[in-house]
Amino acid sequence: MQLLTKPNTDKLLNKRLSKEEAIDLYLNSDLLELGQFANQVRQKHHPDSKPVTFIIDRNINYTNVCTAACRFCAFAFWPGDKRTYINSYEIIYEKTKELVELGGTQLLLQGGHNPELGIEYYEDLFKRLKIDFPAITLHALSPSEVDHICNVSKLDTETAIKRLINAGLNSIPGGGAEILVDRVRDAISPLKIKSDRWLEVMEAAHRLGLKTTATMMFGHAETPEERIEHMDRIRQLQDKYGGFTAFISWTFQKENNPLGRELTESRDVACNVSTSLDYLRTLALSRVYLDNVVNFQSSWVTQGIKIGQVALAFGANDMGGTMLEENVVSAAGTSCPTSIDEITQAIHKTGRDAAQRDTQYNVIKVIPNR
Repeated sequence: MQLLTKPNTDKLLNKRLSKEEAIDLYLNSDLLELGQFANQVRQKHHPDSKPVTFIIDRNINYTNVCTAACRFCAFAFWPGDKRTYINSYEIIYEKTKELVELGGTQLLLQGGHNPELGIEYYEDLFKRLKIDFPAITLHALSPSEVDHICNVSKLDTETAIKRLINAGLNSIPGGGAEILVDRVRDAISPLKIKSDRWLEVMEAAHRLGLKTTATMMFGHAETPEERIEHMDRIRQLQDKYGGFTAFISWTFQKENNPLGRELTESRDVACNVSTSLDYLRTLALSRVYLDNVVNFQSSWVTQGIKIGQVALAFGANDMGGTMLEENVVSAAGTSCPTSIDEITQAIHKTGRDAAQRDTQYNVIKVIPNR
């Protein structure tokens, strides 16, 4: 669908966008005008006098055993494959110790759908980590992992989440959302939970007072309208509880996975592989459409630090994590390692102060731009 009129962003600034207005913006707006629009919305929540934030974190994968078999994944392996592992506590301990020694505050723990691991495994792991590192924030699992734990341990959602909270879970990342439209999910991850179930797990977490993030992986089999449908479902749930601390979007990485090979080899597959410009357009649109989400991360992990820096002019207010370790995106062919100093310098080059934050976006330390 190509609309004929150029959107008037001035008239849209102080109103909630409809889906039709959002698709009009996506298809017809000038990229720089859309970026300026998103930046105006960002300034309502985060004026230029406030620092651009980042968090010192580490992504530890406790296992790469998975029965989800997502077609975009180059990281996980089916049970029984000789390349599978379950990391010992000693390995996880040493990685966490290194994170804490570097001033890190957030441990992102994620893995596959391992049928050998019931809820007792996670309870034991979380409790041990909280004893050894009481100040660390456990930003762990994902709605699909929570659902898998419920199935393996035969628990209802709220009971499972309560037990995980009691063991030390502080926050749930928004992984596994991909696109919250079942037509797309059936094409790229048919064995993973459907859209309603992802939202149901997040809603249960929000009801229990647990904060989470929302994500979107785009640039594969979805249409622009389906990207907006995804944003709309996030916006609806956020209206109910305000439980999402941030929205994080990134582009599909096509190397080393079946979906990427298919999209590369076949012209018959519906595909909307994203460029950096499309990433910026989609980020800006999400900032404008998701008027009830305060924080938007720049995806330097998939886009590189320079585009990550440009994203700060397209609605983002946060540079995400330093990612002392990252395995999933890098397995799909994209690796953009950086350091605390590089993130700080990238922020300073935009003329803004930088600040280390915690998982809930509270500023820990400001690093002035001198």
